[in-house]
Amino acid sequence: MLAALMAASALLLATHGTAAAASTKSANAKTSGAKTNKASASRPAAREAKARTARKASAAEARTAAAAAAKGAPRSKAAAASASSSAALQQASSAEARLIAVYELFGRGQPRPALAKARDLVRDYPNFQLAQLVYADLLATQVPPAHAFSDATGIGRLRSDPAMADLREESRRRLQALRDRPPAGTVPSQFLALSTRSRYAIAVDASRSRLYLLENSDKGLQLVADYYVSVGKSGIGKATEGDARTPLGVYYVTSSLDPKSLRDFYGAGALPINYPNPYDVRRGKTGSGIWLHGTPPQQFSRAPLASDGCVVMANPDLKQLLRKVQIGATPVVTAPSLQWIARPQAEKEAQTFTSAISAWKDARANGNEAQLKKFYLPDFQRSSGNKKNTDSFSVLHDEVEYAQGKRVQFKDMSFLHWRDGDDTMVATFGEVFEGEKSGRTRRQYWLRQGSEWKLFHEEILG
Repeated sequence: MLAALMAASALLLATHGTAAAASTKSANAKTSGAKTNKASASRPAAREAKARTARKASAAEARTAAAAAAKGAPRSKAAAASASSSAALQQASSAEARLIAVYELFGRGQPRPALAKARDLVRDYPNFQLAQLVYADLLATQVPPAHAFSDATGIGRLRSDPAMADLREESRRRLQALRDRPPAGTVPSQFLALSTRSRYAIAVDASRSRLYLLENSDKGLQLVADYYVSVGKSGIGKATEGDARTPLGVYYVTSSLDPKSLRDFYGAGALPINYPNPYDVRRGKTGSGIWLHGTPPQQFSRAPLASDGCVVMANPDLKQLLRKVQIGATPVVTAPSLQWIARPQAEKEAQTFTSAISAWKDARANGNEAQLKKFYLPDFQRSSGNKKNTDSFSVLHDEVEYAQGKRVQFKDMSFLHWRDGDDTMVATFGEVFEGEKSGRTRRQYWLRQGSEWKLFHEEILG
């Protein structure tokens, strides 16, 4: 296990191009081809690292099993010496950032300071299994070689333990997400436009076990924090009730559940989302009760694939999120892998859809039901509160009566784009007729057919 910790630390430092990484803890001493004086200094250090690893691997794993309540593997995690890496640390949760600092110190050949920081971390977060594991391995580095013992059977059992594999994967994903940062000035491709009434947006990248929190202002969306999360034990792509998968799509937070009303299993609280949304229903997907929630008191975080379909966060991270979300207004995108695009590209794609929704608005105002009908699919449905209207003829008639001959202004427009075989758009906006102070708020679900956008569902929110 200690060898894995060393390799992860060295890999992270090498990735960020730090000059010190070549001469500190890289177990392979790969940089011998650089300058002669550096090469001669790095070879002894590399040989000593390898020798120490070989002598103490058994002790490290034995102590890991005894010291960590959750047996895992200390894999990667380190944060960088570069400016971009420092920003990543600031965005990571406090406990995670502190763990990464431990990896970095160890990778730089400073095991004692790393041990001190690990000791403080497990004192403050005693239920952080991965931190306990790293702390135990660092303790093992302090064992004199003469006192180290080998238990090949025990080590083999630990290596094959599923819990060990889970912690190794958790460590790997944390490191990957903090090493491969979204490019500056980009947003997830689903967020084409977001009204400033939505102060925050959430995007989950399942491949990285990462939840990204974006703040929305007059300057647009900006990434302000991101957190490690767990998803369904059977993976992603929820289709049926009980399949233990996390749904993929565009959703909204529908409520915030008081932790006092929940079992301890859900931790600091829960944020239900509107799965199944109208697009899910259209495709015959079933299930319910998909939440963003915390962890039990005895568990800091869960394995990357561990829930029954919910998105699970550490309680300190969830508490930060709870202070940000707005019921009904905070969008939640869950994707297999997020694609980040530049803001000008998002604005350009939003403008393409704006022309379609403007044409729909004009058809209403002109009072031409035949023209308006072209914008609706035959199975269009409208819901308002608990009421559903599946009669498209009456909906068209209502729209013409509601808007004919009136000048209307659309405001607070949000466009969320989703592609997964079909091309869909979730459009939320308010409309106010000339001379009036308020009007309806709508959330519409559009489907692209060929070169045209068609409405298949609408919710009247207020």
